[in-house]
Amino acid sequence: MANDTPLDDGQPEDSKLTRTKRQWAEQGKFLTGRITRPETDRLPPGQHLVKNWPVLDLGQQPRVPTTQWKLDVRGLVNNPITFDWAAFNALPQSETRSDIHCVTTWSRYDNNWKGVATHDLLDAVDPKDEAVAVMLTSYDGYTTNLLLADFASPDAIIVHSWEGQPLTEEHGGPVRLVVPHLYFWKSAKWLQRIEFLSRDQAGFWEKNGYHMRGDPWAEQRYDED
Repeated sequence: MANDTPLDDGQPEDSKLTRTKRQWAEQGKFLTGRITRPETDRLPPGQHLVKNWPVLDLGQQPRVPTTQWKLDVRGLVNNPITFDWAAFNALPQSETRSDIHCVTTWSRYDNNWKGVATHDLLDAVDPKDEAVAVMLTSYDGYTTNLLLADFASPDAIIVHSWEGQPLTEEHGGPVRLVVPHLYFWKSAKWLQRIEFLSRDQAGFWEKNGYHMRGDPWAEQRYDED
């Protein structure tokens, strides 16, 4: 059962989902060729609206009690910090509302979040001038990359609550990232580590044929090479 999954820092297994989504990247599945802009069309090309919140993961949902959870922030920062639950919640708390756009073509409007805005985290750790990207690592071994400009966007937030309730395990609790202007695979669940880098590097899905950035309005689902 998912609740019995031990914490694991290793690489995710090559699951059926991984193999399927790798094939999607090779085939260019779901691509429409249309381009829209968020200021003129709330729903990106190739997406459809859902009312529920579908659950997607790599086959395991790590149980991370708040008493054990830590967020390690390292790399090109002047103040590397390891946050425990109390220290993380002592940071300024923000509430935001945003949409979700998943690369598997579903979108969900008006999600209410609470957590720490990434710009408040950046104030705490003080990235060095040479930092241009971050690598996110989850408690299930998942990784994904972001340009620092995307990570620092005004609507990006590291959340612990959704719709007024603690974020559930299946949706990445106790803490996940939310970067609403990119496809949701960039918003890592079960967040464990943020490393600031001098160059952009591919994470898990990016190594499996997915786009390095993932802008839904430009339909950046897959690697362009």
